[in-house]
Amino acid sequence: MTASGRLRVMLVASGVALGLSAGTALVQEEVLDPARNSLPNPTKEVVTGWGSLPDGRMWGMSAGVDIDPDGNIWAYDRCGANTCAESKVDPILKFDRSSGRLLTKFGGGMFVFPHGFYVDRDGNVWVTDGQGNKERTKGHQVFKFTPQGKVLMTLGKAGVPGNGPDTFNEPNDVVTAPNGDIFVSDGHSGQYPNRPPDANGRIVKFTRDGKYIKEWGKVGSAPGELRTPHSLAFDSRGRLFVADRGNHRIQIFDQDGKFLDAWEQFGRVSGLFIKGDMLYAIDSESDENRHPGWKTGVRIGTVKEDKVVAFIPPHQNGKFNGVAGEGVAVDADGNVYATEGPISRPFSNGGLTKYIRK
Repeated sequence: MTASGRLRVMLVASGVALGLSAGTALVQEEVLDPARNSLPNPTKEVVTGWGSLPDGRMWGMSAGVDIDPDGNIWAYDRCGANTCAESKVDPILKFDRSSGRLLTKFGGGMFVFPHGFYVDRDGNVWVTDGQGNKERTKGHQVFKFTPQGKVLMTLGKAGVPGNGPDTFNEPNDVVTAPNGDIFVSDGHSGQYPNRPPDANGRIVKFTRDGKYIKEWGKVGSAPGELRTPHSLAFDSRGRLFVADRGNHRIQIFDQDGKFLDAWEQFGRVSGLFIKGDMLYAIDSESDENRHPGWKTGVRIGTVKEDKVVAFIPPHQNGKFNGVAGEGVAVDADGNVYATEGPISRPFSNGGLTKYIRK
């Protein structure tokens, strides 16, 4: 069902609503959580604390995980806490796909709040830094690394928040199109009622060399507007899927920013991953206040329609909603990986969870 198909005209007793004629108003139909039904779980085993960190250090929080061309697992750890602002440890980590053994680490001292995470088809590692430090010397940038940790490109100005063509204000995620164009989702604070006045909600497009092309979106809930565009993914048709977390939906655009559709069956989505025609959406924030009646967890469907066909349940915390991670990725064997954020980390026994396919 399309976004417009979810709006229905209802008669009201009196008054004028939304600029329509007296007696009519557009009302959003309630969307019920498909995970409340009996949906299959495609996994058979949950391995918490997967992936060993260097020097015996403890996992902190994370929202990023991806698979490289060799099938190995990349993720980041926010330096044993939920920030790297005062830390020199390496947050960017590569793990052997079979054993979980650490293979590579880098990025120490470079980040305040690593957030968006993406490994491109050449194995290069992209990371957004979603906050700035108090000295305004780092943060609010996008980095492109070689697999060995050499910086190939930076976008944005270190420590300088902004909404211009060469600045970001809390960049959430980054992804590249098949032709190499770069897309950044910007504006983490847009979902909050008390958001700062300069909070944004936009998608910024660059050439493969980092030259600004265009942008679209603003904070809001209408089609094409965004409230914390938390994650990005392309499908095989080149459509851009955006986790519009604060609006409890996925929005779909073409690469020029034309709004195509909005899907509401996948929850309050923090992370997206598309493998073939399968769509994996992880919900880390649904609860009785932000999204009542919905569970956290991984909802699985296809890129063809707004329909959930499978569900990976969350960690249990004694509440109906449970707790789940923020980042999600799927390997060639169908195993699902989730990185644990501030809500789920206390219940996950580590920062990276592996769900083994049946």
